[in-house]
Amino acid sequence: MNVHRPIALTGAGLLALLVLAASVGPLLLPFTHTDQDLRNVLAAPSGAHPLGTARLGEDMLALCLRGLQKSLVIGLLAAVLTTALSALVGTVAGYLGGVADRVLMMVVDVLLVLPPILAVAVLSPALRGSSWLVLVLLIATFQWMVTSRVVRARARSLRVAGYVVAAENTGASTTRIVTRHLLPQMVPLLAIDCTLNVASAVLAEAGLSYFGFGVQPPDVSLGTLVATGTGSALTFPWVFLAPVGFLTATVLAAAMLGEGLRDDA
Repeated sequence: MNVHRPIALTGAGLLALLVLAASVGPLLLPFTHTDQDLRNVLAAPSGAHPLGTARLGEDMLALCLRGLQKSLVIGLLAAVLTTALSALVGTVAGYLGGVADRVLMMVVDVLLVLPPILAVAVLSPALRGSSWLVLVLLIATFQWMVTSRVVRARARSLRVAGYVVAAENTGASTTRIVTRHLLPQMVPLLAIDCTLNVASAVLAEAGLSYFGFGVQPPDVSLGTLVATGTGSALTFPWVFLAPVGFLTATVLAAAMLGEGLRDDA
């Protein structure tokens, strides 16, 4: 992988700035995301509140930085989990073949044709108000299948490689062959996939926030801020546009980095 393409460097730089802002920014602000300035409720951007205030007088910059922090955590965890699951299922199916391959690919096919929005509608009564970790699991559940097929095809081609055959002839276990000989060959592919999954996971979190999953008040994510600000998009546009701007920048940065790496892979 070559990370010297302009698109990859731009994405990496923007993503680094966003991570830095989410990590250090809240420490430098005079407000926290829960502080309320009741004399400046829904106030337009000003020197005191650079991005304006929300409906209870919360500073929008503080809210957005806290939301960015939470969305990055959710996106990264979901991406890592998605990539790990696709790597495990795809490698095992491709290497073992036979019944294991057919069963695992049947599961993949079922999940591919199952509309995520339908699953969310069915699960929402039971999961509404649950921990944001459930949101991570839900996002990962519907994102790993396509990559698992790519990994499976790669594993099928590698299982006849000389070093894999040699390991089998020396009595190496399936676990050892998969972890020591096959998965390391997938690292470039999985690294690119993980980067792209961050972008899709952040977007998925924003979409699922409309169903009340995951992050609960007084905590916030970019998704919950966008959902809350939608009703004020025309009357108090800064309440909506501020989190949308951070969300767009985050998704764009991760997507640019992933696409840049994929082009050079």
